[in-house]
Amino acid sequence: MAKRTKSALKANRQNVKRREHNRQMRSKLRSALKAIRVSLDAKDLESAKAALSQTVSIVDKMATKGIIHRNTAGRYKSRLASRMSKAGSSRASA
Repeated sequence: MAKRTKSALKANRQNVKRREHNRQMRSKLRSALKAIRVSLDAKDLESAKAALSQTVSIVDKMATKGIIHRNTAGRYKSRLASRMSKAGSSRASA
């Protein structure tokens, strides 16, 4: 628990609120990434493409706000784009 000064109590309240918000955002990101992976594994390119733009938006927003590091955001986007292109090219050749 925080010290009993007014500023420390307020800082603690803010930290609790911020931590909960960050946890929700990270959970949202993980769910979105999982949804894309599942649709790619099921060879459902249309739903994966639709989910990709939303997921990239979430990733960028989290990187801007400092919830995840910008290099991590870039890595997520790069890997998703790579998987999308592989799935698209394998489907075109099949």
